[in-house]
Amino acid sequence: MIDSILSFIRFVFKYKNGLVDKIMFYASMTCAAIVIFNVGYVTDKVLGELLGTIIHHLFFILFFMIALRESSSIYALRKIAVEHYSGIVILAYFIFILIARFSGFGALAVFSREQWIYLGIYLIFIAELSKSTLFFDNFYFNPTILFVISFLVLILIGTVLLMLPRTTVEAPLSFVDALFMATSAVCITGLSVADISTNFSMFGQTVVIILIQVGGLGIMTFTGFFGYFFSGGFSYKNQLMFGEILGENKVASVIKTLLTMIFITLLFEFLGAILIFSTLERANFPNLGSMVFFSIFHSISSFCNAGFSILSGGITNDTYKFNYPFQLALSALFILGGLGFGIVLNFYTYIKESILLNYHRWVTKKSYKHKAWNFSFNSKLVLACNAVIIVAATLFFYFLEHGNTLSLEKGLEGEWATSFFMANAARSAGYNSVDLSFVTAPTVFIIMVLMWVGASPGSTGGGVKVTTVAVSLINIISLAKGKEYIEIFKRRIANESVHKAFAIILLSLFVVGCSCFSLIFTDPDKSMKALLFEALSAYTTCGLSLGITASLSMGGKLIIAITMLIGRVGMLTLLVAFIKNSKRRNIVFPEEKILF
Repeated sequence: MIDSILSFIRFVFKYKNGLVDKIMFYASMTCAAIVIFNVGYVTDKVLGELLGTIIHHLFFILFFMIALRESSSIYALRKIAVEHYSGIVILAYFIFILIARFSGFGALAVFSREQWIYLGIYLIFIAELSKSTLFFDNFYFNPTILFVISFLVLILIGTVLLMLPRTTVEAPLSFVDALFMATSAVCITGLSVADISTNFSMFGQTVVIILIQVGGLGIMTFTGFFGYFFSGGFSYKNQLMFGEILGENKVASVIKTLLTMIFITLLFEFLGAILIFSTLERANFPNLGSMVFFSIFHSISSFCNAGFSILSGGITNDTYKFNYPFQLALSALFILGGLGFGIVLNFYTYIKESILLNYHRWVTKKSYKHKAWNFSFNSKLVLACNAVIIVAATLFFYFLEHGNTLSLEKGLEGEWATSFFMANAARSAGYNSVDLSFVTAPTVFIIMVLMWVGASPGSTGGGVKVTTVAVSLINIISLAKGKEYIEIFKRRIANESVHKAFAIILLSLFVVGCSCFSLIFTDPDKSMKALLFEALSAYTTCGLSLGITASLSMGGKLIIAITMLIGRVGMLTLLVAFIKNSKRRNIVFPEEKILF
């Protein structure tokens, strides 16, 4: 009898493993849906307690199913394979939570809360979902179109979650407001039609920060990461697709690039949360958990250049307006996030190699082969452009606002700290430590220019990107000097890059112009300056506003939401995705010059 059962188990897990995965997927999806319903929708206390009991039982059922599947699969294969690692990790998490709930050990009391059970259920759901995230094998999608679709799907999911009654403290969000907030979070913009600090519950704020994190790195990045981690590998087709999405030319480097992106992002956000935590005062929070959540929220929001804050009034809040270490910590995060993955990777590599070199030099006394820290051409250009803009923008803001809004700051150090913070936040982060309603007209113009220029390519920031503006300006100078090519750092820039830069600039002006023109019809009561500022902020995914976002009409909110999505994905990307490629013809026509 036992032999027959064991033979059946080996047969199922050797030849019918897909069926087992489907059963686990639907079971975990059902449990996850019940959790969402209970946390986000149920307001009746009796029903909430009943669902809480059901969720506890589901937790144990899922634990038993995972344990049975992993042990049976290991027995059937007679070894522990890569695909078993995720299940073993999840089982370890479940065992830890069970010990915390039933041991009575005081130090583990914090892990006995309901939230950790919810997290365990969602770990199972993500694990099972990720085993089928590489569903792209079943049909073909242009990677660019898939990239756009992924944002639309994430926005739709976010809209549904933000419409749940328990997302907000007062009345639930309407569909348009929920769609606007979800789009702003996914597109890491920061424009808001509702005060998330006072009107959003802990659940609602958690939904927002998850949308920011996934939207900042890109849902395809997370999909690829979890798909690789939980399924144990990529198909060649998937590697080609993710290589195009990530901009990685070498197929063999796709997995490494993907995992490194996730690791470095989470590492810097973790270090940023610690840095922010160190600048806070315990008296301003009801408990330690609130301080931790506050730090994590602002670290993710800053590194992703999202601009969302759970402070009432944002950084202009009286408690934090003069907390300059806090502002500098945020600045460090959104500058790093705005530099781009390549630059951050360079810094990470340099710091890691320096630590290893000193460790072996002073501790182990062993020789260590130190790798050279070489910057690529693009890295040098990005760093040079950012250095010029950071210095110039800080000086401009300081001298333009020295006798105006900066007069309210505490001392010369406060004025320079605020100038530095605002000059960099205006590029893409979307935070403001001064009231923009009181800044001078020249300062508003400078802020608009900074928003339009934006951050660096390959970063979480928006705008047309610093390299685009740099190449365009240098091209103008080269034309004035009569040169046929652009030369930077002893390198000649390809004509394709020059053409692309001018196309991006022209398309940005076109989209912002159309958005502002449309807003004039939907919101004629608003000033032209405020509408143009709003449209530009939406397209560059900056998030600053002159205070009209919440009062926009329904049509105006939809226009801004569409503008945010176009700005996040990129107008040029949309054109590439939806315009059919024409066949190349081996015909070269005679060349003519156009009069200008």
